[in-house]
Amino acid sequence: FFQKRQMLSAARHLRATAVRKMAMFADRLKGFEAPTVWHEFTPLAQQLGAVNLGQGFPDWPCPRFMKEALKEAVDADHNQYTRSAGHLPLVQALGARYSKLLGRDVNAMTEIAVSVGATEGLFALTQALINPGDEVIVFEPAFDIYSAQVQMAGGVCKYVPLRPVAHEERGFEWIFDREELRAAFSPKTKLVLLNNPHNPTGKIMSRAEAQFIAQEVLARPGVFVASDEVYDRLVYDGAEFVHMASLPGMWERCLTVSSAGKTFSVTGWKVGWVVGPEALVKPVMLANQWVQFSVPTTLQEAVARAFTEAEKPYDDFPTYYDYLRSSYVTKRDRLMAILQDSGFIPSKPDGGFFIMADTSAFDVPKKYLEDVTAAAPVMTRDWAFCRMLTIDHGVAAIPPSAFYSPPNKGVAANFARFAFCKTDDALEKAAVQLKKFASSLAK
Repeated sequence: FFQKRQMLSAARHLRATAVRKMAMFADRLKGFEAPTVWHEFTPLAQQLGAVNLGQGFPDWPCPRFMKEALKEAVDADHNQYTRSAGHLPLVQALGARYSKLLGRDVNAMTEIAVSVGATEGLFALTQALINPGDEVIVFEPAFDIYSAQVQMAGGVCKYVPLRPVAHEERGFEWIFDREELRAAFSPKTKLVLLNNPHNPTGKIMSRAEAQFIAQEVLARPGVFVASDEVYDRLVYDGAEFVHMASLPGMWERCLTVSSAGKTFSVTGWKVGWVVGPEALVKPVMLANQWVQFSVPTTLQEAVARAFTEAEKPYDDFPTYYDYLRSSYVTKRDRLMAILQDSGFIPSKPDGGFFIMADTSAFDVPKKYLEDVTAAAPVMTRDWAFCRMLTIDHGVAAIPPSAFYSPPNKGVAANFARFAFCKTDDALEKAAVQLKKFASSLAK
């Protein structure tokens, strides 16, 4: 009891100190001083030498053609500022790609804006379109930058939860309630923010679901969609991926956001883009010329060259994209098997590189349930489970309650998020640790 009080006191002190330091900052940063799930679990895994299946970035080298493209771009002296809205070779490559994907002619000069990764593209988008008091509908669990960026723009998030429904073959399907979505709209709604394929569930919106969302948006003048599609090249098993902007009437209402990072295993390059009608892209361009002015020219040139190389045969596959999907399917299926063999019930993802796994077969020791940390002053079961798994059993996962708003955190109570964008060696090390874990804690 005394130890628990000490921990609570320490956590309150840390938060109070942070609040005092934030007193001089703008209101739009309120709450940003609080430690996040990343502040806790990444250092914890590093400190303990745990196998990190938590944070989602590939832990292997990028394709050789990416390195060669970058070297060639430097040698060709692409080292000065380029066009603010996007380096010409890159926007031309993107224009050709999205014209094909969306079944329309996309103007490279007026309908594409290059950004510092998808994250900054979303920031510029919210700054360009959201006024104070505007509401943004967000499906959760949601990548935590969404709510922060809406807040900085003065907007208010309205959350629609994806709930797990047991499925005999897939473990779980993640479903939103259509009436719940419809009820989330109000006269203040300005934007619907989608992530498709979805992090962390791996869900791909069915055509029927996408059409329903489009129907509700089109019924309300002045409402738009921002579709974060950074995992659009990571679609498995022949699943149909519907670009929201390709649906009838939605081009004029949709901004598509993506990047090179996940596709080419270069998350540190931070080259992203926003695609849509000129009326919506122009404000993004205007915001960006005062935020980042120009994404690094050398990196843009390299990504433009990479698009050409990626269409060529690669490692006995017709294209690099075919190789990429095959590699990820192998890793996904291996981690699915590891989790199933260890007593979890994993949810089979159709896209992305995360697996949500049910942990209800395991007890969580009382000491972890009663613990508190700076990032979790109110401990949830999933957070306690992931701390226990990292500290006692050497495998780091992420508690998905971090991606839900407070009223819906309970949806994640019995789940943990695992990343399979890891080397085969890392996955096999995790298999050994999880097998030991299962034998020690199974009910």
